[in-house]
Amino acid sequence: MKLRGRNAIITGASAGLGRAIATAFLAEGAGVSICGRDPQTLAKAHRELSVFTTSGQRVIAIPCDVSCRDQVDDFIGQSIEALGRVQILINNAGVLGPIGKTDEVDLAEWRGTIETNVYGVLLPTRAVLPHFRANGYGKVVNLSGGGATSPRPFFSAYAVSKAAVVRLTENLAEELRGTGIDVNAIAPGALNTRMLTQTIAAGPERLGGTQFSQAIQQRDTGGASLERAAELCVYLASGASDRITGRLISAPWDPWPTLHEHIGDLQGTDIYTLRRILPEDRAKAWK
Repeated sequence: MKLRGRNAIITGASAGLGRAIATAFLAEGAGVSICGRDPQTLAKAHRELSVFTTSGQRVIAIPCDVSCRDQVDDFIGQSIEALGRVQILINNAGVLGPIGKTDEVDLAEWRGTIETNVYGVLLPTRAVLPHFRANGYGKVVNLSGGGATSPRPFFSAYAVSKAAVVRLTENLAEELRGTGIDVNAIAPGALNTRMLTQTIAAGPERLGGTQFSQAIQQRDTGGASLERAAELCVYLASGASDRITGRLISAPWDPWPTLHEHIGDLQGTDIYTLRRILPEDRAKAWK
């Protein structure tokens, strides 16, 4: 078991990808503490996940809005108290936010998306870092998504927030270099979760014809694998990925199962990072 003896805190794990990550972690021997905003959905997830526990494993479930500092501090504190030493934080909680033209969507919804998707990464990380530092070890995995590396029209709040998550990941990795704490982001792929349902429900009038057609095609073809994204989280939470840090890794596209064989190349290059493309990168000699 790749995570035997380790404990993980996973935000937004009542359903969807977070639930899949929690299931995969339990299968690999970890104890987990999960949170979600809806107490009833969270309680149901807790009951169902508890079935997968074996001797020495625990599943803790605590309601929490990850955009609220007091709730986050309480969630992280209770999780550490219940599980003992925690080695892993998975910042999965997120919302899709308003859909439509940037100058027409509701500003309060736009702001709320940033608070959940960016502060929802920042606040749990800040809360758990003293514990990781005290133990000289930790793994932080942040969920990025569509819009982080290319424009995603009609989803500006979501796209901006996910790009911010990647840059926050890179900043934290540099600040924590040499401490034994690795910080990475993952792109899970186009998943058929609640967010896809919300996207299709918005209709072609708010999405535009191209985005709507892509959403319908994703629904009909099954989308990317939840299990594959969860497996990448397992890898980045395990000892196999030690010293891999500050990277944005794609679950469906990158050869991540063997990344530990290329640590030297990763540490000496900007592979899997966000960077500006220069003219010479495209064989242009501008003056």
